[in-house]
Amino acid sequence: MLAFRVNRQRRLLWLLSLLALLLSLAISWSRPAIGAPLRPGLDFTGGTQIQIERRCESSCPALSVAALEGSLASLKLPADPGQLAPSLAGGAVQLLDGGRSVVLRLPSLSPDQAQVVLASLERQLGDTVPGGLSVETIGPSLGPQLLRASLISLLVSFVGISIYISFRYDRIYALLALLCLAHDVLITCGLFAWLGLLAGVEVNSLFAVALLTIAGYSVNDTVVIFDRIREKRSQLKDLPLADQADEAVISTLTRSIYTSLTTLLPLLALIFFGGSTLFWFSVALSFGIMVGAWSSIAVAPTLLPVLSRR
Repeated sequence: MLAFRVNRQRRLLWLLSLLALLLSLAISWSRPAIGAPLRPGLDFTGGTQIQIERRCESSCPALSVAALEGSLASLKLPADPGQLAPSLAGGAVQLLDGGRSVVLRLPSLSPDQAQVVLASLERQLGDTVPGGLSVETIGPSLGPQLLRASLISLLVSFVGISIYISFRYDRIYALLALLCLAHDVLITCGLFAWLGLLAGVEVNSLFAVALLTIAGYSVNDTVVIFDRIREKRSQLKDLPLADQADEAVISTLTRSIYTSLTTLLPLLALIFFGGSTLFWFSVALSFGIMVGAWSSIAVAPTLLPVLSRR
């Protein structure tokens, strides 16, 4: 059994969490032109995404993102009846798998307009894989609705968790659970904000699902610690609350580590073998589970003695 007394090292543990939170918050002011720390994907902004698989032997002929974006910007699309022709000047191009896959993120296009885009890029892309074309369109009104629904889901989950813990324990425990939830969600969002800045990673509806899953996992791990603290408070009445919390963490630390590791194993399999669709979803879940395990061990039990005294 591991014996690590977290309250004796709580200043160091708080410092580590504070640094992670500050890094997560710093991204909010680093990109004022975007207007949001996270880079929203097609699910939230609306538009058309075209993914093209190129036919390559050992390696694909080199492609230039700037050249492809320039071709899109100069392309004049036919207008649908009663509508203006969309401009592709703001379209984004991403190369995946060493240029074997090309992803175009464009304004909402009709099927005929999408065919014009594909025909215009045919010479630059070269041969493509039969059946390797994917066109996904989300309307301009559906995207904001999905974003609003995701935010409401997170808010409802936070409120429900706080009400449950208030009835199950007391208000201090509910406050700690909410602090841990905010800690886990904010740091996970901070990671993806930095990934969006440095690598162009976008968040979609799967990311919102990952955040809800992280919230559930985090509060489950925290409740286990709370239950053990309550047991130790009745068994070790002569000890200070900080020592009681340390004993509770010691008795659950091995369980928390094993649970986190066994949860991470299938997620690692999805990261390495699950394909591009589930890759960032699995990364978000894996990182959030590790942060949630950290907060349930290093944040909640160390803040409880301080808040209880006040």
